[in-house]
Amino acid sequence: MNETKPPAVRPGPGSGKPGGLNAEIQARIGHQLRAMYDDVVKQGVPDRFADLLRRLDTPEAAAAEVASTQGTAQKSSGRD
Repeated sequence: MNETKPPAVRPGPGSGKPGGLNAEIQARIGHQLRAMYDDVVKQGVPDRFADLLRRLDTPEAAAAEVASTQGTAQKSSGRD
């Protein structure tokens, strides 16, 4: 059999390891990711999710929610 090896990856200029990104590129990516996620965080949590989280914070409500969800899943699966 004739096996071929993939081409070797050469480290970029200023990179500490093969295939790594240099500090400038990492900083740019980090800045752009922070900007995107800051926008998401500023949007806040929709009211229906916040309400669900509040209800799930109490142990009784969490147990009731799980039981309700399991009951719905069993009904929809056709098992009776």
